[in-house]
Amino acid sequence: MSDIPVEAAGKPDDVRRALALLNAAGARIGNSLDLETTARELLDVGVPQFCDLASVDLYMDVLAGDEPRPVGPGDGSGELRRVGFASSVSEAPPSLTRDGQTGTTGSSPVTVGATHCYPFSTPCAQALRSGRVQHIPGQDGTVPVQFGAVVQSTLAVPMVARDRVLGLVQFSRVKGSEPFGERDAALAAELASRAAVCIDNARLYRREHERALILQRSLLPPGDPEAAGLDIACRYLPGNPATEVGGDWFDVIELPGHRTAVVVGDVMGRGLRAAVAMGELRTAVRTLALTTDMEPAEVLGALDEIARGLGDAPGSQRGSDDLAEVYLATCIFAVYDPVSRRCTIANAGHLPPVLVEPDEPALLLEVPKGVPLGVGGEPFEEIEMELPDGAMIALYTDGLVESREHPIDEGLSSLRDALTNATESLENVADQVLTTLNVHHGEDDIALLVARVQGLPDGAVGDWTLSAEPRSVARARELTRDQLSAWELGALADTAELLVSELVTNALRHGEGEIRLRLLLDRTLVCEVWDSGLVQPRRRRAHVTDEGGRGLQLVGLLSAGWGSRRTYRGKTVWFELGRPGENAKPADPAEALLSLF
Repeated sequence: MSDIPVEAAGKPDDVRRALALLNAAGARIGNSLDLETTARELLDVGVPQFCDLASVDLYMDVLAGDEPRPVGPGDGSGELRRVGFASSVSEAPPSLTRDGQTGTTGSSPVTVGATHCYPFSTPCAQALRSGRVQHIPGQDGTVPVQFGAVVQSTLAVPMVARDRVLGLVQFSRVKGSEPFGERDAALAAELASRAAVCIDNARLYRREHERALILQRSLLPPGDPEAAGLDIACRYLPGNPATEVGGDWFDVIELPGHRTAVVVGDVMGRGLRAAVAMGELRTAVRTLALTTDMEPAEVLGALDEIARGLGDAPGSQRGSDDLAEVYLATCIFAVYDPVSRRCTIANAGHLPPVLVEPDEPALLLEVPKGVPLGVGGEPFEEIEMELPDGAMIALYTDGLVESREHPIDEGLSSLRDALTNATESLENVADQVLTTLNVHHGEDDIALLVARVQGLPDGAVGDWTLSAEPRSVARARELTRDQLSAWELGALADTAELLVSELVTNALRHGEGEIRLRLLLDRTLVCEVWDSGLVQPRRRRAHVTDEGGRGLQLVGLLSAGWGSRRTYRGKTVWFELGRPGENAKPADPAEALLSLF
């Protein structure tokens, strides 16, 4: 139903034309959640059916997603941007000027994309202040313009939604067309009002989209991830503003023993909910990987339980069949050990990784494809393989290889072609993949992680087996000092010897079987002590009168980090020391010992 007053409707033919125009506006305006597109849809309806020239200006606050200005007191001179202009006049001027005319003396045209303000005394500023249509007649009916057209009548129409002004529409008719009348002003106000509601909806959507995008980006790893034995390049591309943010994520997790876990996942669904779910699952993956040190298949199994728990609404019954309340996600999780050069991979309904070995074509790895996280009921499987130095592995989400125009098989083939014989730096390889594949469709988010393996050389590993007897403590200290001397890390010798003796002593007292001592050198120095005991060490605070119990406290004070993890045959206790730099001063063991008493 039209809001045009009956007294302004005019003759039956005029009423029919007005209703037809409003019907066209209802069908064509608001089909997009993009502000600029919605403005252009209004211009397409208005020109030439209603006017000869038209432009749309929106407040900069509105374009930024902020709350529009309320109708009422104000000078109407806030900063606006011209987001659209349309004309049906041959050789028409490129825009309307700030005072509502084209080419009037002292006025410069405002082009599309330019920002400007309306002077206080102009009818346009008055329209923005009052929220009412202002009729701007031509000067004596003839206003010469740059391209020979003559504008004789203009309507400055504020765009108002929820009693707030979003911007201004100017409708103009040139000489030879009927000047605007009262019924035209009412019709213009109705058109602008309908477009304003759609633009306000687009503004709210853009604000939510940007907030979800900020949240998602804040949850992704900052900067360029680094890992021992791996060269890594990552890329994340959000969908276009007309597409809600998805739940794609990637992560690089440094594990004890210079091992590295890489993960890529995709939460099903879009919007803020998907971004929040992505953050929760990414945090859960990191926690499981760092604190439990489980195998990849076990990590996905625990993550599946967590995903199902996240979907439980307050007061809901566990085990409901309503999957709409469950976080569903696909995920692929891999752990690489640069010492053994072995990689273990598990898959939860995700696309297979791509492996490129030196001088070999790229191939899709046949990893058992489990069910997505959140479905439950099925155990996950994993594969283990040895990767030669220089091999490259790529993990990605479906947005990289699938779109409406390109089926997934075609995308996977293009991805393999782009990765085959890629010998450049990984940063260039990642850019090449994005350039080669169709990544500009904006239908979905895209996450890409490419890693090239380079295992630790034999000279960077010291590995010894010690018997379970007291003299092994002295032997461990001797081996540690000799190895650090060979690595030219004598500045760390005193600290490393002390901590190694503490761990070997604990293994003798609380562990079982033979003791294995391993030193690993990369960006940091890692020392590991292995035994067959299953009891994990527990740090406690020793009292002043206690004779012992300070060993792990000392390890915590002198090392950059320490911990323990289970193994197939027992456990491993480890500590890490930073390599001495130009300005780095090694910790003083004597001071650390005194601080414990």
